[in-house]
Amino acid sequence: MPQIKLSAGVVEYDDTGGDGPVVVALHGVLMNSALWRDVVDRLRGECRCVVPTLPIGGHRHAMVDDADMSPVGVAELIVEFLDRLELRDVTLVGVDTGGALAQLLIARHPDRVARLGLVACDAFENFPPGLPGKVAVLSARMPGGINAALQPLRWRPLRRLPFTFGWMSQKPVPHDVMDSWLEPCQTNRAIRKDAARFLRAVDRRDLLAAARSFGSFHRPVLVVWAHDDRVMPADHGLRLAGMFPDSRLETVDNSGTLIPVDQPVVLAELIHDFIKQ
Repeated sequence: MPQIKLSAGVVEYDDTGGDGPVVVALHGVLMNSALWRDVVDRLRGECRCVVPTLPIGGHRHAMVDDADMSPVGVAELIVEFLDRLELRDVTLVGVDTGGALAQLLIARHPDRVARLGLVACDAFENFPPGLPGKVAVLSARMPGGINAALQPLRWRPLRRLPFTFGWMSQKPVPHDVMDSWLEPCQTNRAIRKDAARFLRAVDRRDLLAAARSFGSFHRPVLVVWAHDDRVMPADHGLRLAGMFPDSRLETVDNSGTLIPVDQPVVLAELIHDFIKQ
Protein backbone atom coordinates (compact mmCIF):
# COMPACT_ATOMS: atom_id res chain seq x y z
CA MET A 1 0.00 0.00 0.00
CA PRO A 2 1.41 3.46 -0.84
CA GLN A 3 2.25 5.77 2.01
CA ILE A 4 3.29 9.37 2.46
CA LYS A 5 5.05 11.12 5.33
CA LEU A 6 3.11 14.16 6.48
CA SER A 7 3.80 16.60 9.30
CA ALA A 8 1.85 14.43 11.78
CA GLY A 9 3.27 11.11 10.63
CA VAL A 10 3.02 8.44 7.95
CA VAL A 11 -0.37 8.04 6.25
CA GLU A 12 -1.17 5.01 4.10
CA TYR A 13 -3.62 5.22 1.23
CA ASP A 14 -5.14 3.30 -1.64
CA ASP A 15 -4.91 4.83 -5.11
CA THR A 16 -6.42 3.32 -8.24
CA GLY A 17 -4.54 5.75 -10.47
CA GLY A 18 -5.81 6.85 -13.85
CA ASP A 19 -6.59 10.13 -15.52
CA GLY A 20 -10.29 10.43 -14.70
CA PRO A 21 -11.94 12.70 -12.10
CA VAL A 22 -10.43 12.28 -8.65
CA VAL A 23 -12.61 10.96 -5.82
CA VAL A 24 -11.12 11.13 -2.31
CA ALA A 25 -13.09 8.99 0.15
CA LEU A 26 -12.95 9.29 3.95
CA HIS A 27 -13.89 6.66 6.54
CA GLY A 28 -14.99 6.74 10.18
CA VAL A 29 -13.38 6.08 13.55
CA LEU A 30 -11.79 2.64 14.08
CA MET A 31 -11.94 1.94 10.34
CA ASN A 32 -9.56 2.14 7.42
CA SER A 33 -9.60 2.46 3.64
CA ALA A 34 -11.01 -1.07 3.26
CA LEU A 35 -14.44 0.34 4.14
CA TRP A 36 -14.62 1.72 0.60
CA ARG A 37 -13.23 -1.29 -1.30
CA ASP A 38 -16.51 -2.48 -2.87
CA VAL A 39 -17.42 1.05 -3.98
CA VAL A 40 -13.92 1.65 -5.37
CA ASP A 41 -14.04 -1.61 -7.32
CA ARG A 42 -17.16 -0.37 -9.10
CA LEU A 43 -15.74 3.08 -9.80
CA ARG A 44 -12.39 1.79 -11.03
CA GLY A 45 -11.83 2.86 -14.62
CA GLU A 46 -14.42 5.64 -14.37
CA CYS A 47 -12.40 7.82 -12.03
CA ARG A 48 -9.27 7.87 -9.91
CA CYS A 49 -10.12 6.82 -6.35
CA VAL A 50 -7.79 7.86 -3.52
CA VAL A 51 -8.67 6.55 -0.06
CA PRO A 52 -6.40 7.51 2.84
CA THR A 53 -6.38 5.55 6.07
CA LEU A 54 -6.84 8.37 8.53
CA PRO A 55 -5.09 8.30 11.92
CA ILE A 56 -8.29 7.74 13.90
CA GLY A 57 -7.84 4.20 15.15
CA GLY A 58 -7.56 1.89 12.14
CA HIS A 59 -4.14 3.15 11.07
CA ARG A 60 -0.88 1.21 11.39
CA HIS A 61 1.65 4.05 11.85
CA ALA A 62 1.46 6.10 15.02
CA MET A 63 1.44 9.88 14.75
CA VAL A 64 4.09 12.11 16.33
CA ASP A 65 3.50 13.13 19.94
CA ASP A 66 2.80 16.80 19.20
CA ALA A 67 0.42 16.18 16.27
CA ASP A 68 -2.94 17.93 16.48
CA MET A 69 -5.24 14.92 16.72
CA SER A 70 -8.45 16.89 17.18
CA PRO A 71 -11.07 16.59 14.42
CA VAL A 72 -10.05 20.02 13.14
CA GLY A 73 -6.40 18.93 13.21
CA VAL A 74 -7.16 15.76 11.24
CA ALA A 75 -9.16 17.82 8.72
CA GLU A 76 -6.09 19.99 8.23
CA LEU A 77 -4.00 16.83 7.79
CA ILE A 78 -6.33 15.79 4.95
CA VAL A 79 -5.67 19.15 3.28
CA GLU A 80 -1.94 18.51 3.62
CA PHE A 81 -2.45 15.04 2.13
CA LEU A 82 -4.24 16.54 -0.89
CA ASP A 83 -1.53 19.15 -1.34
CA ARG A 84 1.34 16.66 -1.13
CA LEU A 85 -0.28 14.38 -3.72
CA GLU A 86 -1.14 17.42 -5.86
CA LEU A 87 -4.79 16.44 -5.94
CA ARG A 88 -6.88 19.30 -7.32
CA ASP A 89 -10.57 19.71 -8.10
CA VAL A 90 -11.37 16.57 -6.14
CA THR A 91 -14.73 15.14 -5.22
CA LEU A 92 -14.44 14.69 -1.46
CA VAL A 93 -16.77 12.03 -0.06
CA GLY A 94 -17.06 11.13 3.62
CA VAL A 95 -19.16 8.59 5.49
CA ASP A 96 -19.73 8.41 9.25
CA THR A 97 -17.10 10.56 10.99
CA GLY A 98 -15.33 10.92 7.63
CA GLY A 99 -18.27 13.12 6.67
CA ALA A 100 -17.72 15.26 9.76
CA LEU A 101 -14.09 15.72 8.76
CA ALA A 102 -15.19 16.71 5.25
CA GLN A 103 -17.51 19.34 6.73
CA LEU A 104 -14.71 20.76 8.88
CA LEU A 105 -12.42 20.83 5.83
CA ILE A 106 -14.75 22.73 3.52
CA ALA A 107 -15.65 25.18 6.30
CA ARG A 108 -11.99 26.17 6.55
CA HIS A 109 -10.90 25.53 2.94
CA PRO A 110 -13.96 25.88 0.68
CA ASP A 111 -11.84 26.28 -2.45
CA ARG A 112 -10.01 22.99 -1.87
CA VAL A 113 -12.67 20.67 -3.32
CA ALA A 114 -14.77 20.77 -6.48
CA ARG A 115 -17.62 18.60 -5.20
CA LEU A 116 -18.66 17.36 -1.79
CA GLY A 117 -20.39 14.09 -0.88
CA LEU A 118 -21.77 13.59 2.62
CA VAL A 119 -22.86 10.01 3.22
CA ALA A 120 -24.79 9.11 6.40
CA CYS A 121 -22.46 11.12 8.58
CA ASP A 122 -22.06 12.97 11.86
CA ALA A 123 -23.69 16.39 11.64
CA PHE A 124 -24.79 19.26 13.82
CA GLU A 125 -25.18 18.13 17.44
CA ASN A 126 -24.84 14.41 16.61
CA PHE A 127 -21.10 14.45 17.27
CA PRO A 128 -20.16 11.92 18.61
CA PRO A 129 -22.84 10.07 16.66
CA GLY A 130 -25.47 7.87 18.24
CA LEU A 131 -24.91 5.13 20.79
CA PRO A 132 -21.70 3.70 19.22
CA GLY A 133 -20.05 7.13 19.04
CA LYS A 134 -20.96 8.07 22.58
CA VAL A 135 -19.64 4.74 23.91
CA ALA A 136 -16.37 5.26 21.99
CA VAL A 137 -15.87 8.77 23.39
CA LEU A 138 -16.72 7.63 26.92
CA SER A 139 -14.17 4.81 26.61
CA ALA A 140 -11.51 7.27 25.42
CA ARG A 141 -12.04 9.43 28.48
CA MET A 142 -11.40 6.57 30.89
CA PRO A 143 -7.84 5.37 31.62
CA GLY A 144 -7.31 2.23 29.58
CA GLY A 145 -10.88 2.49 28.35
CA ILE A 146 -10.23 1.98 24.64
CA ASN A 147 -8.17 -1.14 25.28
CA ALA A 148 -10.83 -2.52 27.62
CA ALA A 149 -13.55 -1.84 25.03
CA LEU A 150 -11.70 -3.32 22.04
CA GLN A 151 -10.06 -6.47 23.37
CA PRO A 152 -13.41 -8.33 23.80
CA LEU A 153 -14.15 -7.62 20.12
CA ARG A 154 -11.64 -10.31 19.22
CA TRP A 155 -14.73 -12.49 19.79
CA ARG A 156 -16.54 -11.63 16.59
CA PRO A 157 -20.19 -12.00 17.74
CA LEU A 158 -19.69 -9.00 20.06
CA ARG A 159 -19.11 -6.80 17.03
CA ARG A 160 -22.81 -6.98 16.17
CA LEU A 161 -23.98 -5.46 19.47
CA PRO A 162 -25.79 -2.09 19.18
CA PHE A 163 -23.12 -0.18 21.10
CA THR A 164 -20.23 -1.57 19.01
CA PHE A 165 -20.78 -1.97 15.24
CA GLY A 166 -24.16 -3.70 15.18
CA TRP A 167 -26.20 -0.60 14.39
CA MET A 168 -23.68 0.67 11.86
CA SER A 169 -24.70 -1.70 9.06
CA GLN A 170 -27.47 -4.14 8.27
CA LYS A 171 -25.01 -6.60 6.76
CA PRO A 172 -22.15 -7.81 8.96
CA VAL A 173 -18.87 -6.22 7.93
CA PRO A 174 -16.70 -9.02 6.45
CA HIS A 175 -14.45 -10.50 9.12
CA ASP A 176 -11.24 -9.75 7.25
CA VAL A 177 -12.22 -6.10 6.87
CA MET A 178 -13.17 -5.59 10.50
CA ASP A 179 -10.11 -7.51 11.67
CA SER A 180 -8.00 -4.99 9.75
CA TRP A 181 -9.91 -2.11 11.38
CA LEU A 182 -9.49 -3.33 14.94
CA GLU A 183 -6.07 -4.99 14.96
CA PRO A 184 -3.98 -1.78 15.14
CA CYS A 185 -5.74 -0.53 18.29
CA GLN A 186 -5.92 -3.99 19.81
CA THR A 187 -2.18 -4.60 19.48
CA ASN A 188 -0.46 -1.19 19.54
CA ARG A 189 -0.60 1.18 22.50
CA ALA A 190 0.59 4.14 20.39
CA ILE A 191 -2.32 3.68 17.98
CA ARG A 192 -4.74 3.55 20.92
CA LYS A 193 -3.22 6.81 22.13
CA ASP A 194 -3.89 8.44 18.74
CA ALA A 195 -7.48 7.22 18.74
CA ALA A 196 -8.02 8.43 22.30
CA ARG A 197 -6.63 11.87 21.48
CA PHE A 198 -9.03 12.18 18.58
CA LEU A 199 -12.07 10.93 20.46
CA ARG A 200 -11.42 13.09 23.54
CA ALA A 201 -11.32 16.16 21.30
CA VAL A 202 -14.69 15.48 19.63
CA ASP A 203 -16.86 18.56 20.26
CA ARG A 204 -20.27 19.15 18.71
CA ARG A 205 -19.56 22.88 18.72
CA ASP A 206 -17.04 22.35 15.91
CA LEU A 207 -19.67 20.87 13.58
CA LEU A 208 -22.29 23.42 14.57
CA ALA A 209 -19.81 26.19 13.76
CA ALA A 210 -18.92 24.57 10.44
CA ALA A 211 -22.60 24.37 9.48
CA ARG A 212 -22.88 28.15 9.69
CA SER A 213 -20.57 28.40 6.66
CA PHE A 214 -22.46 26.00 4.39
CA GLY A 215 -24.56 28.71 2.79
CA SER A 216 -21.43 30.19 1.22
CA PHE A 217 -20.27 26.87 -0.28
CA HIS A 218 -21.54 27.15 -3.87
CA ARG A 219 -20.08 23.96 -5.30
CA PRO A 220 -22.19 20.84 -5.96
CA VAL A 221 -23.08 18.77 -2.90
CA LEU A 222 -24.52 15.27 -2.81
CA VAL A 223 -26.10 14.12 0.46
CA VAL A 224 -26.78 10.38 0.73
CA TRP A 225 -28.71 9.10 3.73
CA ALA A 226 -29.86 5.65 4.80
CA HIS A 227 -33.60 5.33 5.24
CA ASP A 228 -33.17 2.83 8.11
CA ASP A 229 -30.21 4.49 9.85
CA ARG A 230 -30.24 4.04 13.64
CA VAL A 231 -27.15 6.17 14.31
CA MET A 232 -27.59 9.26 12.11
CA PRO A 233 -30.97 11.01 12.65
CA ALA A 234 -33.28 10.75 9.66
CA ASP A 235 -33.87 14.50 9.43
CA HIS A 236 -30.17 15.35 9.33
CA GLY A 237 -29.79 14.39 5.68
CA LEU A 238 -32.63 16.72 4.69
CA ARG A 239 -31.32 19.41 7.02
CA LEU A 240 -27.80 19.18 5.58
CA ALA A 241 -29.00 19.28 1.98
CA GLY A 242 -31.10 22.34 2.73
CA MET A 243 -28.12 24.32 3.98
CA PHE A 244 -26.09 24.20 0.76
CA PRO A 245 -27.03 26.37 -2.25
CA ASP A 246 -26.38 23.60 -4.81
CA SER A 247 -27.27 20.24 -3.31
CA ARG A 248 -29.44 17.20 -3.69
CA LEU A 249 -30.51 14.48 -1.29
CA GLU A 250 -30.65 10.77 -2.13
CA THR A 251 -32.11 8.23 0.29
CA VAL A 252 -30.93 4.61 0.26
CA ASP A 253 -33.10 1.71 1.42
CA ASN A 254 -31.97 -1.41 3.27
CA SER A 255 -28.88 0.16 4.77
CA GLY A 256 -27.42 1.42 8.00
CA THR A 257 -24.83 4.16 8.35
CA LEU A 258 -22.18 2.18 6.46
CA ILE A 259 -23.75 2.45 3.03
CA PRO A 260 -20.41 1.38 1.42
CA VAL A 261 -20.97 -1.99 3.15
CA ASP A 262 -24.74 -2.38 2.79
CA GLN A 263 -25.33 -0.84 -0.64
CA PRO A 264 -22.00 -0.38 -2.48
CA VAL A 265 -23.56 -0.71 -5.95
CA VAL A 266 -26.14 1.99 -5.27
CA LEU A 267 -23.56 4.30 -3.70
CA ALA A 268 -21.09 3.80 -6.56
CA GLU A 269 -23.81 4.68 -9.07
CA LEU A 270 -24.73 7.82 -7.15
CA ILE A 271 -21.09 8.94 -6.96
CA HIS A 272 -20.55 8.13 -10.64
CA ASP A 273 -23.56 10.21 -11.70
CA PHE A 274 -22.52 13.02 -9.35
CA ILE A 275 -19.03 13.43 -10.80
CA LYS A 276 -20.42 13.31 -14.36
CA GLN A 277 -22.97 16.07 -13.87
